[in-house]
Amino acid sequence: MRQDRCVSRLSGVLTDVRPLRASPAYRRLWIGQTVSAFGQQMTIVAIAFEVYSLTRSSFSVGLIGLAGLLPLVLGGLYGGALSDAFDRRRVALISAFGLWLCSMALVAHSLAGIDSVGFLYGLVAVQSALFAVNQPARSAMLPRLLPAELLPAANALGMAATNLSFTAGPLLGGVLIAWKGVDAAYVVDVVLFVAALYSLSRLPAMPPTSQQGSPGLRSVVEGLRFLGTAPNVRMTFVVDLFAMVLAQPRALFPALAVTVFATGPETLGLLQAAPGIGAVAAFLVSGWVSRVHRHGVAVVAAVCVYGTVVALAGVSVFSGASLLWLCVLMLACSGAADMVSAAYRSTILQTAAPDEMRGRMQGVFIVVVAGGPRLGDFVMGSLAGLAGEAWAMTVGGALCVAATAWFGLRSRGFRAYDARNPTP
Repeated sequence: MRQDRCVSRLSGVLTDVRPLRASPAYRRLWIGQTVSAFGQQMTIVAIAFEVYSLTRSSFSVGLIGLAGLLPLVLGGLYGGALSDAFDRRRVALISAFGLWLCSMALVAHSLAGIDSVGFLYGLVAVQSALFAVNQPARSAMLPRLLPAELLPAANALGMAATNLSFTAGPLLGGVLIAWKGVDAAYVVDVVLFVAALYSLSRLPAMPPTSQQGSPGLRSVVEGLRFLGTAPNVRMTFVVDLFAMVLAQPRALFPALAVTVFATGPETLGLLQAAPGIGAVAAFLVSGWVSRVHRHGVAVVAAVCVYGTVVALAGVSVFSGASLLWLCVLMLACSGAADMVSAAYRSTILQTAAPDEMRGRMQGVFIVVVAGGPRLGDFVMGSLAGLAGEAWAMTVGGALCVAATAWFGLRSRGFRAYDARNPTP
């Protein structure tokens, strides 16, 4: 009897994998996303390293994010409208094929020896626009593939896939770049992305559930108008912007690896991987996620923890190479907090928004989730240019905590949000 109780308690803590068993279509989508994400993360490291090698400037690395910001915003808003107006599987598959072509263009540029930062910025802009169309379509599929009670676990699995790639992708990418150069990382991305294309091709058709007009400006405005009447959905975007714009330190990693910690691509890969390591560790004990119903409180708490540990990572940088381990540990904790926040924010969006609005809300979501870090790259790069990398991380993390706590205290409805009675 005691052994049965121990097994029951352990199963309540460990990862909830029921979504993978419940839906073969979701399982294929998850596997394809997981495999292809490794190559995408290698490419992110390779582009950042190539830009820093060409310019020796954290500001220039920060401009990578800015180059993709406007295409991401426009692509996310319009891509969400496309997902509500057309078959979501088709929208995701066509945009994924475009992303694959971008990966092949990176291989071609590297093999041709084109040392052009402008070319890299331009390709990042195209990738961002296609990604912003692809991601809302894929995310809006989940409520069609799984019952509502499994969505928190599915979102935790999705975050695990992403963060597993954040962990292994940069580490392998750093080693591969040091061994064979950036072109090898780009080639691996092209090969692994085939898994994403295959998983999308095997999904069932997902046409709109209601008659939609043409996906133009009016459709986008309707989505934004709905967001204006949905304070709980809106708050998930606000707090994530605080984290990603004020306290996203990834643009500083090349400078930290080369100057503060005085190493090279291997340490860059470790710094890039650290948040993913923390997120995967949190995922392994995420069985409790589905049992929490006060999602608003959970989001605010997780984002405050995120800002705190980023600030502590900045403090560790003041001491130089001797505290590399502490910086990596704090970055890992930031990844764990972000995993919890993202799981609940995604679930609020998927359950509180009606199906005919999910594509457009996912479009706004991708603008915030992917656009926020790009704007954050620019903010952090600029702060580092003015005051140094350590001060940029410390001040940014503190501002994130202060802003999140302030808005969380003022948003009584969001604090009272209960997943058993989802309201937008």
